[in-house]
Amino acid sequence: MSVRSAWLLPLGQTREDTRLSPVGTFAPESEIQTRDGVIAGGNPFAATGAGAMSLQIGIGRALVQGTTMQGAYPVAVDAPETVTFSDGDAQFTRIDTVALHVYDQLFDEYGQNLAQVEIVTGTPAATPAAPSMPPACLRLWDVTIPAGASAGVGGIDWSSALADRRRYTAAYGGIIPRGLTSDAGGYDGQYADIGGTLYRWSDPLGTWQVYRVPDLPAETATSGLTVASGWSTPVFRARRRSGVVTVRVQATRTGAQLTGDSQGNIDDTLVATLPAGWLPAFDMETSYNRNNVAFGAASVQANGSIFLRSTVPGGNVLTGQPVSLSATYVA
Repeated sequence: MSVRSAWLLPLGQTREDTRLSPVGTFAPESEIQTRDGVIAGGNPFAATGAGAMSLQIGIGRALVQGTTMQGAYPVAVDAPETVTFSDGDAQFTRIDTVALHVYDQLFDEYGQNLAQVEIVTGTPAATPAAPSMPPACLRLWDVTIPAGASAGVGGIDWSSALADRRRYTAAYGGIIPRGLTSDAGGYDGQYADIGGTLYRWSDPLGTWQVYRVPDLPAETATSGLTVASGWSTPVFRARRRSGVVTVRVQATRTGAQLTGDSQGNIDDTLVATLPAGWLPAFDMETSYNRNNVAFGAASVQANGSIFLRSTVPGGNVLTGQPVSLSATYVA
């Protein structure tokens, strides 16, 4: 048997059934119901065309929720399963669904205890819709069956017919992978990865909210700046909050006068180096001023070096004159 389920057979659950099936407590949807879905890992229940009208479903594990009193069934498919679709309607397109279905004679009318991969056939229509799922049935793929489709006329175009309907679940407290904003969370504080962004479920608001790291206390520094030759009496103030750093540096020119050319360009002149822990993530440009008047361009390098790069056209950075710069960046 390639489709196994734990806690379904009245007798005969094997040790392999128990080991392969995802037993345990999974994400809840209510006080007693489990969020059903596929267990992530590789590409579970992958769909691959296996013939003109046949589809192969790959291996995987899942939780299939029945009615409230049935509970959730752990299911494992340990070998690929192939399903074959009936011919298309003569006039209209229809949408069939490939699903995991758990039959339990204690709760349904089918008289058997069985888990299987099967097709739930839709209704042909001018505007077809996927069929509704019965209890204890987990939708995996929707397949569009064109009008008149059959093996004799080429069958189904698998490159366009498949719609991925696998929804995912995780163990209690885990982050739901590939979640959807349309899926309600089961409890306040549940997390989901929706489109690559981490969301948190707010029960009071009944919505998923983008998760934001709480603000952390601000860090400050006033020492550790290394002043370069030709500069003295440095002032250094730095503040970091939630990863964003603001620094202010002031130093007095004691070396040779720096004079710009007709465009204001000067050779890069090292002023100081920031202390470790306060370096920007990448090189960035900023400006500096002299006597609170804008005076030229500067840069703060990823290695912490602070350079002057220009002055006002024809202007000087005079000896004995303090220059100041500030910058804000992500560290």
